[in-house]
Amino acid sequence: MELFGFFLSWQSIAVTVVVYCLTLAFYRLYLHPLAKFPGSKLAAITRYYEAYYDIVQNGQYTFRIAEMHKKYGKGPLPPPDPYELHINDPAYFEKLYRHDGRWNKYAWAIDAQNAPGAIIFTADHDQHRARRQPLNAFFSRASVVRRQDLIRRHIERLCERVAEFAATGQAMDLGAAISAFQRDVSTEFILGKSYDSLKQPDFGVGMTRVMHGGGTIWRLTKHIRWYGPAMLSIPRDFLIKNADRDTANFMRYAKASSTIRRQLGTARLLKAAASYRPDDDTPRTIVHEIFDSNLPPEDKTVARVFSDVATVTGAGFETTASVLRLVTYHVFSNGAILRRLRAELAKAAAARSSPSGSGSTPMMDLHTLERLPYLTAVLMEGMRLSPAIATRSQRIAPDRDLVYGDWRIPAGTPVGMTVLLMHTDERLYPDPQRFDPERWLNPETRKKSEKTYAPFSRGTRICLGMHLAWAEMYLIMAALVQKFDFDFRGLKADHFQVMSDQFIISTKGKAVLEALVSLH
Repeated sequence: MELFGFFLSWQSIAVTVVVYCLTLAFYRLYLHPLAKFPGSKLAAITRYYEAYYDIVQNGQYTFRIAEMHKKYGKGPLPPPDPYELHINDPAYFEKLYRHDGRWNKYAWAIDAQNAPGAIIFTADHDQHRARRQPLNAFFSRASVVRRQDLIRRHIERLCERVAEFAATGQAMDLGAAISAFQRDVSTEFILGKSYDSLKQPDFGVGMTRVMHGGGTIWRLTKHIRWYGPAMLSIPRDFLIKNADRDTANFMRYAKASSTIRRQLGTARLLKAAASYRPDDDTPRTIVHEIFDSNLPPEDKTVARVFSDVATVTGAGFETTASVLRLVTYHVFSNGAILRRLRAELAKAAAARSSPSGSGSTPMMDLHTLERLPYLTAVLMEGMRLSPAIATRSQRIAPDRDLVYGDWRIPAGTPVGMTVLLMHTDERLYPDPQRFDPERWLNPETRKKSEKTYAPFSRGTRICLGMHLAWAEMYLIMAALVQKFDFDFRGLKADHFQVMSDQFIISTKGKAVLEALVSLH
């Protein structure tokens, strides 16, 4: 009897589970507020549909969404999961990503980043605005222009390292060198301290792969909520030795970041912020800005400040480096683009009344470079093909319904769009995968794109470091084009084809860009 009761109890449990699943599926398909929207029925029933493409297929859900739009239409459909909608209509972008109104983020997606309290991963509109406000001036265009010498100093270091390879005839990983440059600029601009990645023999190439490990953990944690916190609770050294390569690389980054956290914990940076004087030679950092702000005490804790330090600096690493690798390849692989760009730079250099910088080819200032139409077009085309992130970015209107055509979207519904899909939409950009700076020299094309070109996103959540990224790209590309020639040894454009959503863009060639170098 006891054995019979045991099996009966398990049978009851199984029946209960089946009935629950069937009832839930019926509700989501026919009674849920989003049930009226067309799209994949399986995606509307369960998030495990997305989990399959995220985890088993290694970040392919962005591309699956694109396929579903081809089948069901541009939006607002299909539901990427049972709770949200996705739109693939460029005309709607400016209506969803805007400054007026309250716009929350989707907590389910951003909480998986394991950076509680970070500005970029703050869901609530008002809380995000309050946390971001102290850093707006720090990252303003005026602030970046004032500190452009910091960027130029690191460019000189980069050029010195590249010249060493030119002198020896050895091939170099230019991709790793560009990433090292980005890390050094970001950490010094934001924290007042460079970690000298450019001085390392291999440019700290292991750190270049870190963001891919972070993407793996983010995707897993979205669907297995305990996974990220569990991984971060395991001793770092154990995971570095025993985990897969992506996770191990991310743990190396987490271990290195913990050094900064210990510094915060011992009050070095916080004490510096508290005792800062206007006449102090110590550079101001984002820690100073947060500490001196009107934020409440709970937003000035070590844990939350560290989340901002880690995410703001990390955001400036591989996103901008990815664009620079792509642009560098296409510029030096296309003689017509290279000659035209060099002619424009040479003309601008000749028109300057007094040189600045050091070396045989003086470095032009940011204001001069920003006025060069072809250089600007080259950079814009690079960011079109390699925007900051590969994943969809949801917005929630918490206090009002949204309207798309004849559809009314209930208040509180996460609605996402994907910049990568918009930037490669053949309705906007014929032959969208082709690198063609000429697109941006046509005034009519530029005007049409004002509402649909968004490599840094738009609205209240536009990228905090946008002006710093622009400055880095202008200055480094001008320097490389004037000083060097690169031979990428038969590398093809598909090396930069987007292959996976790692939150950021992951390409076929990852971050590797091997080249033979010669002086120009």
